[in-house]
Amino acid sequence: MSSPYVRRRRLAIELRALREAHGLTADELAARIHQSRIKISKLENAHTRPDLSDVMNILRVLEVPDAEWRRYMELAADAAQKGWWDKYGDAMGERQRVYADLESGADIIREYHPGLLPGPMQTPEYILALIQLTQAARPLKYSVDRLVQARLQRKGQILRANGPRYEVVLDEVGLRRYSGPADVYVAQLHHIVEVAESNSHVAVRVLPLRTAPIGELMPRAQLSVYTFPDPADPTIVVEATVATDLIVTESAEVAANLRRYDHVRDAALSEVSSLSFLGSLADEISSTAG
Repeated sequence: MSSPYVRRRRLAIELRALREAHGLTADELAARIHQSRIKISKLENAHTRPDLSDVMNILRVLEVPDAEWRRYMELAADAAQKGWWDKYGDAMGERQRVYADLESGADIIREYHPGLLPGPMQTPEYILALIQLTQAARPLKYSVDRLVQARLQRKGQILRANGPRYEVVLDEVGLRRYSGPADVYVAQLHHIVEVAESNSHVAVRVLPLRTAPIGELMPRAQLSVYTFPDPADPTIVVEATVATDLIVTESAEVAANLRRYDHVRDAALSEVSSLSFLGSLADEISSTAG
C-alpha cells in the first residue's frame, strides 16, 4: 500500500493549489461546501484523513473536469486509508505511528542513528530495556505491551521478503555509549549482524570514530529518509529530536539532509567491515562486563 500520510500531503498541496487558482479563500470554499474553515485548513495541511464526500464537493465547486476526477478521488481514497498501526491507537505512541505510516509505502529507507539502535532491528529485550529507562525518567504515554507488539510488527514489515530496501548508518560513538544491561545489548548487536547477513535488502554500516573531516555535513540528529515508488510522491525526511519528530518536505531542506546522509554513508566502513566491527564490539563488551 502507499503511505496514507504521504498521499494526504499530496492531496493537500493539490487541493490548495486548485483553490488558489480559482481565486477563492479557505473561508469562501468552506462556505460553498457548507463546512467550517477549520475543516478546510486541516485538509489543506494534511492534518486529518480526508472525507471523500467533502473532496467530491470541493471538486464540483472548483469545476474540476471529469477526466481529472478519478485521479483526485483515488488520491483521496489512498489518503483516507487506515493501516495496521491504527488498531493500536495511542497505545503505541504517536511517533511510532508516523514511522509505521511512512515505512508502509516506502521503496527505500535510509537512516543515520547517532545513539539508539534502529527500531526495525530491535529485539524484544532491547525494546523493554529502553522502555524501562524512559519509565524511570517520566510517565509513559503509551502501553508497554502494545508498543513492543507494534515495534515488532514494524520490524516484520521491513524485513519481509518483498520489503523496502533498508540501509542504516550507525555511529561508533553511540554504539559504545550503550544503554541497558550489557548482556541485552550484546545480544542486540549480534542480532543486527544476523539480520543484515540474512536479508539481502538490508545494509548496515558503521561510522567510525576516525574519519575524514565531516564538519557542516554531519547530520544534526537522528535522520530517516523515505523514498517512494511513485515519482509523484515526494521524498520525506524525518529528523528525530528528544521531544518530537520534525517532518521535512521542502525540497531544498530535503536535498540538504540527503547530502548529509550521503556524506556519513560514504565516510562509513564497508558493509562487511561494519558487521565485523559489530561482532568485535559485542565480544569486547561481553568480555569487559564479564
